[in-house]
Amino acid sequence: MIINTTAVYVLWLREMKRFIRAKSRIIGALAMPLFFLAFLGLGFNRMGVPGIGRDLKYIHFLVPGIIGMSLLFTSTFAGLSVLWDREFGFLKEIMVTPVSRVSIVIGRIAGGTTTALIQGLMLLLIALIAGFKIPSLASFLLALLFMLLITTTFIGLGLIFASVMKDMQGFGLIMNFVMFPMFFLSGAMYPLQNLPGVIRALSYIDPLTFGIDGLRGALIGVSAFSLPVDILVMAAFSVVMVVLGAWFFERSESL
Repeated sequence: MIINTTAVYVLWLREMKRFIRAKSRIIGALAMPLFFLAFLGLGFNRMGVPGIGRDLKYIHFLVPGIIGMSLLFTSTFAGLSVLWDREFGFLKEIMVTPVSRVSIVIGRIAGGTTTALIQGLMLLLIALIAGFKIPSLASFLLALLFMLLITTTFIGLGLIFASVMKDMQGFGLIMNFVMFPMFFLSGAMYPLQNLPGVIRALSYIDPLTFGIDGLRGALIGVSAFSLPVDILVMAAFSVVMVVLGAWFFERSESL
């Protein structure tokens, strides 16, 4: 298996140019998380939410969850670009070039990961301006690692769905059906211990649960699991999703 670094770079650069030129895409990707952060964070900030501790404000508890939400939606919908390129013939053009399928997949994952990380960092910057504080540089770097693992995991998931589907409208409907349960099960807006036992058990098979828990542990020092557990689980999910995404993409384009 030979990885063509030039092809990876070109596909990454193409995604960066599309991202920079599409100002509405940036605004749209930030709008919903900011609404959640503003209305939920400020609305419940003076209320006691069981499970978060008396010394922690709800808006600070919510910030890592909203960053995880932004990464989830942005990363998963990166798969839509595969359907878009297939619809307009660009995918067929790059598939006939002497470039391995793995290089194409890595280029797409690299581009999607970079754009999702940029949006996640923009949300974190807005939170910092609003008064959120990061304990240390090490905490920031650890949070960046979790953001990277979240984006990689869900770009792989988006690539799986994009590889087996042919309709762009259907992709949006199916992904919303998948993403919203994952978001609400992850504990992004409330502590996991507040969930009923059966629902909490389901949250343990949701990769976003461990990603957001790791973000909270890194940024505010509050987590349901230990940080090594969060890292190991997210790393495993990330590898599995990327491998499956690459396999489904190669299989679908070889048919």
